[in-house]
Amino acid sequence: MLVMTRRALLLAGTGMLRRVARELAVDGWQVVLPSRRYAPVPAGDPESHAVRWTAGNRRTTIGAGRATWVRAQWDEPAELARKAGEVLVEPADLLVAWVHETYREAVLAAVAPLLSAAAPVVEVTTIPTHREVVAPPAPYYPHRPTQQVLLGSTSDVAVGRPLRHEEIERGVLDAVGRALDGRPPSAHQLGERRPVRRP
Repeated sequence: MLVMTRRALLLAGTGMLRRVARELAVDGWQVVLPSRRYAPVPAGDPESHAVRWTAGNRRTTIGAGRATWVRAQWDEPAELARKAGEVLVEPADLLVAWVHETYREAVLAAVAPLLSAAAPVVEVTTIPTHREVVAPPAPYYPHRPTQQVLLGSTSDVAVGRPLRHEEIERGVLDAVGRALDGRPPSAHQLGERRPVRRP
């Protein structure tokens, strides 16, 4: 029986979406994680994985899948794309991107050639707190089905509490599920904005 390898490119700050990387790897995906510093992906059962060095990258094998960290910087987008492409080998079938606004355009432009023609996108963005009316930012790739995750600064579950990392990862995993199910593009807000202060 022929088993197709599915590849995902996950762009986020060090360790920011470790659970997302792990869940994809558990599901058999080959996940590539370019970031400045290495943050181990939780592998769960110690008998189900092995960690080893490969070509200067750290690789964690989880079940049938694998998560590979690549040392890269947002301010060197061409180099980031080159290094990620060397590990991906073939085009990615999914892009999950949580890139700081300063680097978003340059990084997403650089990795565009690494994506397969049918690859959906999950893009995570922070909701600006300095505007009264907030429209979701336009997806970077207008021709690709994009699930947007819009992050508020406070939880919508517990009033006044900051949005927790677990809530963000859960929301991103939901968006990944929608993307892989082929759902139409959509924007989903997590948490609430802090109120706009008037002078």
